[in-house]
Amino acid sequence: MLSLIRKYRLVLRFIFIFLGSYFLFSSLYNGFLILYDTENPEPDPLTQLVARQSGSLMQGFGYENVEVVMHYTGLSMKLMVDDYFLAGIVEGCNSASIIILFTSFVLAFFGKPVSTFLFIFAGSVIIYGTNLLRIVVLAVSIYEYPQYSGVMHSIFFPLAIYGTVFLLWLIWIRIYSGWKKN
Repeated sequence: MLSLIRKYRLVLRFIFIFLGSYFLFSSLYNGFLILYDTENPEPDPLTQLVARQSGSLMQGFGYENVEVVMHYTGLSMKLMVDDYFLAGIVEGCNSASIIILFTSFVLAFFGKPVSTFLFIFAGSVIIYGTNLLRIVVLAVSIYEYPQYSGVMHSIFFPLAIYGTVFLLWLIWIRIYSGWKKN
């Protein structure tokens, strides 16, 4: 048994660090979200910020009459152009859970402390920015080409964010492992 543990020490280390950090960060985040699940529910501040920034980006791309308002249920933010409802931005759209997943993976392949934390910070910023862009692309596509909204939401939307995370993981593994192309 001890020889098996020694043999798979690195795999076990990865699993324990990944699952441990994911559980810890997810628990902290869910504890934060509970604060906004009250008698008067409202989206958490990060979700509200993402919604407002998405609206501002749309305005920056030339769309006028962009409105971001709280949905009457209080559980999401509505992104609208010319009173046309484009997207409901909910907690799952704010990229926090994806950043937690990304961070847990990078920590499981922990390298030098400074480079690890800088990569986590830079990767989180990239993921957050990609998330904002994907919301805007989805909203614009719904506004301009509503017939493609299903494809955009079910294929482009997840591909953009998870593809970005996957590429960041590959970059991190390549940097951390020292693997070089010959």
